Amino acid sequence: MEEKILTTKKKGMAVLIATVALYVAAIAAAVLTLIRIDAGSCIMLNYIIVGVAFVWIFLGWILFLGLKILNPQEALVLTLFGKYVGTIKGAGFYFVNPFCVAVNPAAKTKLNQSGDVDAESKAHSAKSKENQSIVSKKVSLKVMTLNNNRQKINDCLGNPVEIGIAVMWRVTDTARAVFTVDNYKEYLSLQCDSALRNVVRLYPYDVAPNVDTTGDGVPDEGSLRGSSEVVAARIKDEIQKKVTDAGIEIIEARITYLAYAQEIAAVMLQRQQASAIIDARKMIVDGAVGMVEMALDKLNSNNIVELDDERKAAMVSNLLVVLCGNHDAQPIVNSGSLY
Repeated sequence: MEEKILTTKKKGMAVLIATVALYVAAIAAAVLTLIRIDAGSCIMLNYIIVGVAFVWIFLGWILFLGLKILNPQEALVLTLFGKYVGTIKGAGFYFVNPFCVAVNPAAKTKLNQSGDVDAESKAHSAKSKENQSIVSKKVSLKVMTLNNNRQKINDCLGNPVEIGIAVMWRVTDTARAVFTVDNYKEYLSLQCDSALRNVVRLYPYDVAPNVDTTGDGVPDEGSLRGSSEVVAARIKDEIQKKVTDAGIEIIEARITYLAYAQEIAAVMLQRQQASAIIDARKMIVDGAVGMVEMALDKLNSNNIVELDDERKAAMVSNLLVVLCGNHDAQPIVNSGSLY
């Protein structure tokens, strides 16, 4: 299905003025003719004029059905007796065949997206419900943001994570959007969920050894937490492949929420804390060993004191206790000899 843009239908104002003028003329003609009938003029001609005037008065309103008003970034997909006749786009006052019907299967679809509807959790007032009963068949061409619900997905290591994305999208081909899929909004939402699962399962939550996230057979440091831009780009490309046939363009995809699932969040936090403690301790020990080695070299090079192996071992032990301890050391002065 190819989109057909109707560019010669921007005649709404002219048709409106002509229709109103004809109504005024028909009413005036009917009144004047009735007066002439009473005056005894040509009866047959007068009846014909009155008949034509009343036919126009009762049927002329049909032309008003063909008047369409479009705001910027809106479109109407028109069908005539089940056949697609074209799409009108752009702001303006249009006149089309009065028997044409606007088609938009997604007009009543309620998604959690900006520019379309409110979140489902919000309470709707009675006035808003009345307004929702009149559904517009216009297809919005604006850039909209789809916020899908958070999903619980297992990463490549099997750890359950919760992730949410925001997708910026717009309709580029109204004919495909309306006729290729049953409901392009629901179709987009489903493809977002599917693409999110397909991409997230390729990455670990945090950097892990021997994990290939690019598919080139070489382990890398890709992760959901550290490579969010790369992950979002892959999600965007994955969604775009699925929705191109539906006439939808994906402008951008962003990760809006990322965390371990609740059942393992506490354990993973302890794991991260333990890893941080181990790294800190390793750094402290490396520094302490270096300082002890430097102290022994200084003592030997300056001939300050001669230390045998036992005294060196005692000195190293004391220095390591002082340098690696969590609290300040309490010195004990030895007034005797080691021997």
